[in-house]
Amino acid sequence: MISKSQTHLPRPEQELLGAFISTGAEPPSTHGVQNPAHRLLAPDPLRPRKRQFGGISGNPSPVKRLRLTHTSDLRRSARIRERQYSLGSQRPIPTAPSIPSCESQKVREEVKPSLPAPTVEGQEQVSPDNEHQPKRAQLTQKNLALFNKIPRKKPASATVPSESATESSKAVSSTSHGFADQAYKNGILDAHYSIPPTNIEDICERHARSRATASPSEFEYRRYANNVAIAPNESTMVVIGSQLLKQYDDDKYNKVYNQSFTGFPQDVGFNNSLSAPQPDFTEGLQKHEYSPFPLTDVNGAVLYKDDPFSLALPHLAGEWKGRGKDMEEARLQSSYVGAALVYARNQALSYIGEPDPPGHAEVTTFALDGININFFAHYAAPSKNGKLEYHQYKYASANVKDSYQGHKDGRRGLRNQQDHARKQSYVLRDRLKEHWEQSSLRPVAEDA
Repeated sequence: MISKSQTHLPRPEQELLGAFISTGAEPPSTHGVQNPAHRLLAPDPLRPRKRQFGGISGNPSPVKRLRLTHTSDLRRSARIRERQYSLGSQRPIPTAPSIPSCESQKVREEVKPSLPAPTVEGQEQVSPDNEHQPKRAQLTQKNLALFNKIPRKKPASATVPSESATESSKAVSSTSHGFADQAYKNGILDAHYSIPPTNIEDICERHARSRATASPSEFEYRRYANNVAIAPNESTMVVIGSQLLKQYDDDKYNKVYNQSFTGFPQDVGFNNSLSAPQPDFTEGLQKHEYSPFPLTDVNGAVLYKDDPFSLALPHLAGEWKGRGKDMEEARLQSSYVGAALVYARNQALSYIGEPDPPGHAEVTTFALDGININFFAHYAAPSKNGKLEYHQYKYASANVKDSYQGHKDGRRGLRNQQDHARKQSYVLRDRLKEHWEQSSLRPVAEDA
């Protein structure tokens, strides 16, 4: 039954509402649009549940009618205020006092507009609810000291690369593209541009000198040639080629294979922006043989870092390649290694004030691919414009695989150079030790 208070509805809506009241069915609702029947049947959150349907059961009393009118006004003013907040209004229009509730407070907090943070230190800003924002800390020495004491965790990835790692990442390896150009910029000359050393006649005579020991037999030659023909890689060729070398009964004079010069100084001119030399073969005296001379005072004298048995000031090095591989690359690597040995020798001689004559060569390298062996003499000399240049002069070669005579010639020349390099290592050691002993005794003689 429809009450008189609901007669203000249009007739179609009155009939629809009467039908739902008589059947007790739920009035349908559209999406987001409230049905007129819902507006009358929906519970009022601002009123107790007993009074929800007071206006439907009959004519309300004057007191009830006044209360309904007041509640309707409150709802309408709340909707106006919420619409103003949603539109960003800073000063809402004064309305009649509303009944406080958790739902209404929650709505105000959700629609409260966010305000920008203060841009001036110490400035306060007031929110729509007159809540004060906290002040920013002033930039004073006391505050900075407190801030610095706050513990901060460093990220795991924030690791600073070491200086050696940075330098090694920038260095060019002897097998990398661009090595030849950088070596040339550093003064390491190609064999084509190198000129013969001043003692070239002595070098050639020594190379061809007959040896007191017997030459290899034909059986030894054939075995060597067969092993070279089937060698699958460079490492195998190193083992086979080592048969051409002389073995010394000397515990002080040693061979080292494929070891980088980790103790060599970086960026001293000839090795600028280049990685450390790493020849396939080096032969020389151990560093303790020079005691008490301070080898650490001579740049490049000690080849290997943190090694008590490191070689020091050697005069012979070699490069191997697999059968038929790039001998030009072996020559380029030999030029770099030879320059390093020349640099170290010159530093030692300059220390005692007895440098080699200009253009004089005492350092030798070789390159071997199992078939051919090439010999190079190394020295340093200033150019016309005063820049120090490192020469690599090819003075001999031999085919040690295809003929018995060539095998004997190459083997003899290699062993002759070994003997000369060993002799020069001992001569240099004696000169350095003698200089140190004389310099140590000189102050005592003057005091006496």
